[in-house]
Amino acid sequence: MSKALTQHEDFRHLQRRLLFLRLVLLIGLFLLFSRIWYLQVIKGGYYSDLSEQNRVRILPIRSARGLIFDRRGELLANNIPSFNLYATPEDTKDRDGLAAALEQLIGLPQAETKKRFGRQSRSYLPILLKSGLTLREAAIIEGHRLDLGGLRIQAESQRNYLHGLLASHLLGYVGEVSPEQQDEPAFTDSATGSIVGKSGVEKSFDQIIRGKSGQKTVEVDARGAERKTLAVVEQTAGDDLYLSIDFTLQRMAESLLAQESGAVVAIDPANGDVLVLASRPSYDPNTLSHGLSGAVWDQISKDPRHPLNNRAIQGLYPPGSTFKIMVASAALESTKWTPDTKIHCTGSYPFGNHVFGDWKKGGHGTVDMYQGIVNSCDVYFYMLGNRLGIDAIAQAARQYGLGLPTGIDLNGERAGTVPSTEWKQRVRKEAWYPGETISASIGQGYVSVTPLQMAAAMAAVANGGVLYKPRLVRSIRERSTGQSRDIPPAEKSIVSMDSESFAVLHQALKGVVAEGTGKRAQSKIVDIAGKTGTAQAVSARLQKSEGEEVPKQFRDHAWFVAYAPADNPKIALAVIVENVGHGGTFAAPIAKALIEEYFKDMETHDRKPSAG
Repeated sequence: MSKALTQHEDFRHLQRRLLFLRLVLLIGLFLLFSRIWYLQVIKGGYYSDLSEQNRVRILPIRSARGLIFDRRGELLANNIPSFNLYATPEDTKDRDGLAAALEQLIGLPQAETKKRFGRQSRSYLPILLKSGLTLREAAIIEGHRLDLGGLRIQAESQRNYLHGLLASHLLGYVGEVSPEQQDEPAFTDSATGSIVGKSGVEKSFDQIIRGKSGQKTVEVDARGAERKTLAVVEQTAGDDLYLSIDFTLQRMAESLLAQESGAVVAIDPANGDVLVLASRPSYDPNTLSHGLSGAVWDQISKDPRHPLNNRAIQGLYPPGSTFKIMVASAALESTKWTPDTKIHCTGSYPFGNHVFGDWKKGGHGTVDMYQGIVNSCDVYFYMLGNRLGIDAIAQAARQYGLGLPTGIDLNGERAGTVPSTEWKQRVRKEAWYPGETISASIGQGYVSVTPLQMAAAMAAVANGGVLYKPRLVRSIRERSTGQSRDIPPAEKSIVSMDSESFAVLHQALKGVVAEGTGKRAQSKIVDIAGKTGTAQAVSARLQKSEGEEVPKQFRDHAWFVAYAPADNPKIALAVIVENVGHGGTFAAPIAKALIEEYFKDMETHDRKPSAG
């Protein structure tokens, strides 16, 4: 091969290598510029924010919750200053070390600190580690802050319930927004660590009384320490609530229940205002709202007496003889029975293979409707219920709101049960047996109600048939304007019973207190109408105990429902005391004391029904 040809081949080979190098260079430049474009255009905002967060922090400013007052302006819930401890994950390099140090310095469990860090997905937003620091704890943290990077102590408002355990189920408590709540539309603007309502009025009206959080933009150093404030957006306090509750009566109701489990509900028959909503045992909402530890929560939640249970709206009880009001109402609207229809009570009622007993051994003799209600004759209502049938009884009971939620503005209300042939077939897939009507006619068997339902029903009896939705908040005062907005009463339904029938019922209920089973509710200052009830907590067979006292958990529940004055009602109420015995003995005196307090105090405090 000639030398010229060899040089030509070498030149062509060199050109191919140069072309390949150019191609590699072009591909490399393309990839480089593509990466630059991706970082600056696609991810530019992200890295800009991340870079800015190395120098600037946006700190939330927690809003002050609105105040809560009773109907006469007595303050029930306010806010007090509190030191709260925050940490910024981005500035906390050694989280395990920080957790260990906080446990040693202020007793904050390591597991709790690590758990809170784990909840925060954005590392530059502060997280709340502990609220309600004592002055000593705050001083200790400040003294070690240079060694504990990323910590900040913020002075904020903390919810405070001025009367501790009183009205705790009604008011509820507050706590940090949970990750689950943050997924809900109502809490989308709530940052991690925000305080929201967890139960009671605090939860039901949270969006009104929560307010709007602000924020502070600050410049920080390399350790996350604040150096300069750049901008501030002020928080907006929540609006104030004025409840329908009469706190004087509320306090007295809880005092009268004392250490017993039970509930008291009082309602204004003219508009549905809830004057008392008491449940015992109770809990201290301050304990639940001020940084609750796991140990304390376990102690409260595992208490066998269930103090977190709001018995007024969640407690389901057989109504016992108070249900005879509904059975009598069914009879008054029926052609199968009249107020003058008489039966002879011997103390027992044989039906099928069973003998149903009366509470009074030996019986009541010959009785009509008035005497049957006044003396709470079981046999009278056995026969009446058998004649009417369960469906007629159920229809009357539902007109009074039983078996249905009242609609009160509190979470967790239970509906109870008013059985019928359709209900049993739907729920239990069984036919209704006539013997079950006998039990239902005296408020036993499948029948269950809440104290709130019975108070609302009694208010409807008192006012002649208007069933109101219980009103818990009378007005809202807007912080921004100082103006108040009234919440009007709301009628739910009308009981379809004529005035003559109501007159029969009113006369009999007045007789219960004047001469019947409710004598212990007699008052020298006001005429009271009412009905006693004794509801079996367990089967009568289990209650029997030869030569021994019946254990408390097996004793009957005591009911008393009432209104006063008998001829011009201003207050209606329901009282239940668990596992104490007869309603006339234990519940009636509580109702009497509350009603008397209501009227004794009328001269010094205006309790007239409001127009709206």
